[in-house]
Parts: sequence; C-alpha cells; structure tokens
Amino acid sequence: MQRYEPLPIEKKWQEKWDKDGTYVVDFSDHSKPKYYGMSMLPGITGAGIHIGHGRTFQFSDIKVRTKRQQGFNAYNPIGWDSFGLPVENYAIKVGKTPRIAHDEARENFKTQLKRLGYSYDWTKEISTADPQYYKWTQWIFNQLFEHGLAYQKESAQWWCETDQTVLANEQVEGGKCWRCGNQVTKKNLKQWFFKITEYADEILEATDDLNWTEMVKTMQKNWIGKSQGAEVDFQVDGSKDIIKIFTTRPDTLFGATFMVLAPEHQLVSKITTTESKSVVEQYIKQAASKSEIERQENKEKTGVPTGAYAINPVNGEKIPVWIADYVMMGYGTGAIMAVPAHDERDNEFAKKFDIAITRVIDGGQDELHTGEGALINSGQFDGMSSEQAREEIVAWLQQQKLGNEKVQYKMRDWLISRQRYWGAPIPIVYCDKDGAVAVPDDQLPVELPEVDDFKPKGGATSVLADVEDWVNTTCPKCGGPAKRETDTMDGYACSSWYFLRYADPFNEQEAWSPDQIKHWTPVDFYNGADHAVAHLLYARFWMRFFHKLGLVGDSEPFKRMMYNAYIMAPDGRKMSKSLGNVIDPMEIMDSGYGADSLRVYEMFIAPYDMDAPWDTRGVPGTYRFLNRTWNLVQEYLNGDEVNLDENQTAEILKIAHKTTKKVTDDIENDKFNTAVSAMMEAVNGYFKLKESAGIGKNDSWKFAVESLLQILAPFAPHITEELWSQLGHNETIHIDNWPQWDEKYLVSDTITVPVQVNGKVRATLNVSADISEQAVIDQAKAHEKIAPYLGGKELRKAIYVAGRIVNLVVS
Repeated sequence: MQRYEPLPIEKKWQEKWDKDGTYVVDFSDHSKPKYYGMSMLPGITGAGIHIGHGRTFQFSDIKVRTKRQQGFNAYNPIGWDSFGLPVENYAIKVGKTPRIAHDEARENFKTQLKRLGYSYDWTKEISTADPQYYKWTQWIFNQLFEHGLAYQKESAQWWCETDQTVLANEQVEGGKCWRCGNQVTKKNLKQWFFKITEYADEILEATDDLNWTEMVKTMQKNWIGKSQGAEVDFQVDGSKDIIKIFTTRPDTLFGATFMVLAPEHQLVSKITTTESKSVVEQYIKQAASKSEIERQENKEKTGVPTGAYAINPVNGEKIPVWIADYVMMGYGTGAIMAVPAHDERDNEFAKKFDIAITRVIDGGQDELHTGEGALINSGQFDGMSSEQAREEIVAWLQQQKLGNEKVQYKMRDWLISRQRYWGAPIPIVYCDKDGAVAVPDDQLPVELPEVDDFKPKGGATSVLADVEDWVNTTCPKCGGPAKRETDTMDGYACSSWYFLRYADPFNEQEAWSPDQIKHWTPVDFYNGADHAVAHLLYARFWMRFFHKLGLVGDSEPFKRMMYNAYIMAPDGRKMSKSLGNVIDPMEIMDSGYGADSLRVYEMFIAPYDMDAPWDTRGVPGTYRFLNRTWNLVQEYLNGDEVNLDENQTAEILKIAHKTTKKVTDDIENDKFNTAVSAMMEAVNGYFKLKESAGIGKNDSWKFAVESLLQILAPFAPHITEELWSQLGHNETIHIDNWPQWDEKYLVSDTITVPVQVNGKVRATLNVSADISEQAVIDQAKAHEKIAPYLGGKELRKAIYVAGRIVNLVVS
C-alpha cells in the first residue's frame, strides 16, 4: 500500500495546476454564476509571512475553492499592497531601495503562498507600486479633485517622529502610531484631504444592513460618531466675539454655569484679560507638551480662567470662560458649555474649582443626574420633558438667531498627504498664476523618480522636494513654470480600490470597464484581521463616489466581510519578530508535514472570530487525520468487491450524506473548525465500519470515499487531488466536483431522550425515533439508573414529550 508523502505530492500538483491554468479565470465566461472572494491583499511588511497571515488567506481560499467545485466561475485574485510605511521602513532596515527591497521580498512571499496551495489566479497579479496601477490611483485623485472632494488646508495633524510623517486619525491607535507603536504628537502642516465626511450619513445609514462581522459594523458606526444636537452662540461679554459650541443636550442650556475652551482655540489670546495672561500662557505651554490621548485619559482635571465672561443666550447670565486641556480642537468647535449638574466631567471640574452648579432637570435627590426628566429652573420651558424641551429650545434659538439644529460627526476628512518617498505622487502642480492644478489625465502617471537617499529628513516635505529636475515642471493650464507637489499619497489610497482593478487588471484605457465591474462586484467574500475601520471606510467612500459617477453597479464594495481573529504565539502573545515568537510556515512544511496538514490545523484550531494560541501538537494531529484518510482510500483501491447488507450500506451512506451536508453548511456559514471536526468524525466512523463490514469495490464505499475527498478538497487540496487521480479521474477535483446529499439519509432511526425524576436528569435512553409513549415510559422505569429512584415510592405522573424528554414525578 502506498505511503502518504506530502512534500512530493504537493510539489507535483502545484506544478501541474500552474501548467494547466487550473485556477485561471475567464472574465468573459458568463455561462456560470460568478463568485468573487479574497482576503485583504498582503502587504510587504518583511521578508515573509507567518502562520497568522497564512490562516487569514486560507479563509477566502476555502470559500472560493468550494464555490469553484460547486460550479461557479470563481475568482481568487492576488496582488501586493506595495506602497507606504511598512515597505519603506523595511527597505531602511535591510539597506536597499524600496523598489529592490519590495521586489525581492515579493518573490519570497510568492514562493510561500504557492507552497501553501492557495488557488490564486497568478496570471492577473497586481502591485500598487506599479506605475500602470498607480496611474489610475492618480486618476481617481483627479476625479475627486474635480468634484470638490479633494482639497488642501493647513491644520494641526498627527505627526510620528519615528516614521517622519503625518498620520490620519484612523492610523493613530491609543495615541501611538499604528505602524511603529511610538507616541505621536501634533504638527501644523498644509495637507491634502479627501472629503469622506460628505458621505458620512450614507455610509452610516447603510451599515446595519451589511452582512459583515458585527464588531466591524459597530467600530465603523462608532468611528463615524454621528451626534444630533444644536450649535449655540455664546457672545463674549463686552465684545462682538462669539463662542460657538455644539451640544447634544440643548435641554440643559439653563444649567450652563461656565464655558471651557481648548487651549488651542483661536479666541483664547483675544479674550484673555491682562490679569490672567501669564497664567493662561503657562497653561497653554503645559498642554502643548501632552498628547491628545494623555489629555483625554488624565483623570485629574486641570484648567485656568481666562478672566473673560460669556452670556448664556437662554437666560442672559454671565458665566466665566476657562481653558482646560480635556477640551480638544479636533472635536466639535473646540469649546463646550459646562453643565455641572448634569454632566459627570463638568461636575468634577466645577467642584474642584468651586463653580456654581444649577440643576435644570429634575433627577429626584441625585446631586448629579445625567438622564432624562422634567425641566426645572428653565424659564418658560419648566415642566417639559427633556425630549420635548430639546425641540422647543432649539426652535427658540433659531427664532432668536442664537443657534440652530445641527448634526455633527466624530469622523474627520481623510488626510492623504505623506512626507515620505515611497508612495504614489499626488498629481498636482503649483503655479504662481493658477495655484494648485491637477496633472491632466493624459499625462498620468506622474512617476516616482529613483533617488539614492530616500530616508526622511524630518522636515515638512518628503525627499522628493530635493529632486529638482522632477519638481520643476510646466503648468498644464498656462504653460508657465510650476512645481510638483512633493507629498505622496497615503498607502490606503492605492489599497482602497484594488478589488476593482483585480477584475480588469490589464485595461490600459480606463481604470476598469464599468460593464465588467458591474458583473463581478460587489465582492462576494472579503476577510482580514486588521484595518477594520480605515481601509473599509475608505473603500466604502470611494465605491459610493464611483457609483454616483456610474462607474460601478453597487455602492457597497463587499457583500460579506468576515473579520477574523489572530493566531497567537504559543506563549499567548501576539506574534512578533522582536519577541522571537513567530511561527514560520515554511519550517512546518519542510519538516515533512507539508501544506495540507498545516492548512487543516489552521482551520481546526478555533472558530474564525476567536484568538487562539498556536499548539505545536496541532499539525502532527491533523497529519494523522490526513494519513488515516489516505489509508482509507488506499484500502478501498486495493480491496476486492465487497457485498454489504442493507444495514451496513445504510450506515456508510448515512455518514457520507450527513457529513456532506454538515460541511457544506459549515463552509457557507464560516464555521470552518466544525467542518474539519465533522470530517474527522466521518473518517473515524468509516474505520469502525471497515472493521465490521470490510472495505472494497462497492457503490456505497465509492460514494463515501469520493464525497469525503470532495468536501476535504478546499481544506487539503493536494492530498485530495492525488487521491482523486488515483481513483481514476482524469479531470481535477477542484472544478465542478461537489457531492449532493440525499435527505432520506439525514433522518435518524434512533434518538436520545433524557429521563428526569422530579425535574432532575438521571439517565438517557437511546430509542427508536417512532417509539410509542408507553414503550418509552416503560423503558425509562426499567432503566438501571432510574429504578433506585422509584423503589418504595409512588409514581404520581409519567410525562413523555415526544422526541425530547421523559419526566417521572414520584413522592
């Protein structure tokens, strides 16, 4: 009997798949339903992948493989997230140019991915750093610019000193750079933005209906952070200056007893009195030394009065104006009205600095009441409910021209400028006569020039500013001298539309054919373990923009988005090269276990949404399972014809049909681990039947082994292809080969019924599914574990809920 030897088998079939073009997709074939599935495109973050990456890519591979076997024209594309900080920092680390470092690492990545047996269509491979790709990213910039959705302004932005670049809000996590993990600060720079806030309402309203992981939907909604409220004007006493505030609780306006401005607020220097000037200036310096996260997390409230007063517009009272670092310019207007009787933070501040507290919502005996209630101390609005008062007070403010209803978002526009070399150049030139001018579409791409020293210099520009023959150009509008924009685009710009280019990768006339995209999108399945907010929000923003232009058929990019958890290191920590706890998939495969054993374990280890530590015993365990599968098929191939009785035939077919349905449903519902478990149980069941019934040439055994290989194929493509071939099939198992189950084999002949005595389960019965009520009660009474509870007692009642439970009541 042939032995299972994974490595030569896997090499053999990988070469044949490449030669035969097994996974190459014909875009023009509309005779089959399409299925488009992928994982987030891999970024070149180092020399290679670890097992966590491998697991992420495998989820989409299984989904696409299954659909391909079920008769779909199924597409699993591959490409590279090539631009951005990860690649540039890696290049600095290895002492090579980003292009060379990227291309060398990419070849190693390709080798690893091919070894793992993913069903990628390598003929359509893309890279976001290819000029023929980012030409179209620049074209998208031009479309946004033309429609007023790309604009430039100067503002304080997050700055990473380590990476020497600005960061978007979405790239700052806990006050630290998403990439290097170091603390970030604020820096005033003139930057380019995409106006994602224009689509905030649309994106938010569509989120609940998405078939996406709930956690991701919640994170997106929280990031957008829609607040319904009012913008209210507080006039500075003795001045024409107005302090604008946004509040979601206009019903508490009568309780505003002071105001707080952010230290950076433009009015601070203007309204601060002479007596307070030195204290205020000192406080501003102290606040500037803290990050926003430190300011938000600091439980010890600090602040100083400006000496100025504002007029509460609803009652005309003068209230002091303070500055405090817990108020940020990046949120709302950079100013708040403080209502200490009905806001916990304001209450703490007022008590510390002995500021008046006025209750305006009846909260009973509570000193601090943050909920709803009837208004008190609120003039003509007394007695109204909070809900009614919010509408009435806003209406009064609008009538008096002191405020208006407003919706505010936490989300800010997408900052896309980067002061780094390795990125798509922003296609803008600056002319003294015409200002910022977009490079015409027929002059794209604006190619990134080769430079000897690409490391950031730490200033307000990238190293491109020093490449004079590239910077100096001609204005496409007036023909006069002009200079190119030297910032490059955020890497997310190139990776927010790649799924569209995947479906039309060689189009030289346009970014994609609208007709082709309308057929292939939305993407049917998309998954990843990162970028739950930024990348997905940006992709949704651009799809809505493209949809309005008639370039795509759907406004959402992904039909199903599955956010998968991490594989942790054996020590329970996140895998990191710096911690020395990374598991290399190549080492596991080369040790003799091969790719299939690794693939099966990565699906078996845990549900997709649960972090799980790597267990070094796992791959040996799945190797044993595959080895048993191999041996089962070998015994079938080498066996003689066998005659099975009716019961033996039924038992074999029950396992086969039940397992087929279970695995089919589990893959459809993303329950990959239980699908593997079901196949393991099936193999165990077949081995038991083999011992009693024998195995060999027989239609029932033929269906059993073939259906097992077909449902195992998405998980372990190499061993199943080899065994399928040995069974005499000339065509691949991976196209149009999925078993059908017969419902009649799913009906169980026996059922398990728990038996209760006085409400407590004391035993279980295995009985015929059609057993009568009296028969099951008689069996329950006679059961060896039940009889002791009945001895010497009166059986007052015996209840049988058909197919579910027996309850005996005794006294």
